[in-house]
Amino acid sequence: MSHPGRDPVDHERTTHRHAGESLTDGTNAPGLLGVAAGVAALIVGLLALATGHTGVGAASVLVSALAATAGVAWLTLAHRRVRDAELAWAARNADDRVPPPSS
Repeated sequence: MSHPGRDPVDHERTTHRHAGESLTDGTNAPGLLGVAAGVAALIVGLLALATGHTGVGAASVLVSALAATAGVAWLTLAHRRVRDAELAWAARNADDRVPPPSS
């Protein structure tokens, strides 16, 4: 690459452009917490349904679906923001090749 100091990809530590992106970017924390809350609510809901607490189980499964959907949506938007930054960098550095989409 002709501009290694401004390249947004860390080529020295990884061969995958987005390795660890979800954990290293602090703006992804709400999405990760949403997915974790969805998994926890699903476990509680299934346990409640298995023990005969239908109302609590149904509410927990509904909360699980909402939390997991919100978490995945947050992570998707955050990944798009990273991809847009890559494309903007490639547009500013037209002599380098445009990175292929990773997802």
